[in-house]
Amino acid sequence: MTRSAMRLIVVLAVVALAIAAPFFLDPRGYAIRILCLALLFGAMAQSWNIVAGLANQVSLGHAAFFGIGAYTSTLLLIHFGLSPWLGMIAGALLGAVAALLISLPTMRLRGHYFALATLAFGEVVRVIANSWGSLTGGPVGLSVPFAPPSLAMLQFKETRPYYWLMLAALILVTLIFLQIRRSRLGYRLRAIKENADAAEAIGVDTTRTKIIAAVISGMLTACLGTLYAQFQFFFDPDTVFGVASVSVRMAMIAIVGGVGTAAGPILGAFFVIPLEEFANQIFSAEAAGLSQLVFGVLLILVILIEPRGFMAIGPRLKRLIGKGGK
Repeated sequence: MTRSAMRLIVVLAVVALAIAAPFFLDPRGYAIRILCLALLFGAMAQSWNIVAGLANQVSLGHAAFFGIGAYTSTLLLIHFGLSPWLGMIAGALLGAVAALLISLPTMRLRGHYFALATLAFGEVVRVIANSWGSLTGGPVGLSVPFAPPSLAMLQFKETRPYYWLMLAALILVTLIFLQIRRSRLGYRLRAIKENADAAEAIGVDTTRTKIIAAVISGMLTACLGTLYAQFQFFFDPDTVFGVASVSVRMAMIAIVGGVGTAAGPILGAFFVIPLEEFANQIFSAEAAGLSQLVFGVLLILVILIEPRGFMAIGPRLKRLIGKGGK
């Protein structure tokens, strides 16, 4: 059996186990909610991975697209009674426009200059959302109106349907990432990542290529914002536009798992999100802030042990075993 066939069998087995997992959990319990968040943030990190992992454009402003998706779908539901699915499409379009607008002046920047520019963009959007109370509700936030449970309105009595929706979102975003990586766009992005000047010398329009990737990433992140809003039922600007709670967490998950790989953001999400929740459960009752300290120290240790993420541990072990055999 070929290696690709074995890999396909393993992937299908993992997907089958993931689909069946909710049947072994309390449908309204805490564990399944943590899994939902891990799936959602895995999909978010995967969408971030398109522009950061393939082109090395580390964005710290993706919370802007996430919040745009959450607010667009919820406001259309509140004021016009539109299905969140239609709101998701509208949010994706606005997310694409926002990604295009921020990319046009910033995609010529590199390294920390680009990261700081996107960070500033995300903060500006958060401040606007907090100030524009007549539209966004300001710091008070928005509550998603209750509707009869149905797939059309993305509301359910149990958590299981949300789990399967988020699992489907993670699979879809991962497939999009893989398709991009194997396409001409992906080869151009990786050429830019290796050496932008050399890529330009052989005819790659580096700015245009990075903008296309950023627009796709912004659209996907906005769609995931809609899923988050329907899952949580309440959010405010600091929750969905927060740099630390969304943008940095998205980047951290991809980095811990392995930037530029398809499995990296998934592994990172299922490590970071449960670890964060576990730290909160253990330490928050005893000392405020201690959970975040412990969580941060553990993440630093992980990154110090293997800066390239979990995806690099396997090859490292193979090399060590090979040396030991000799």
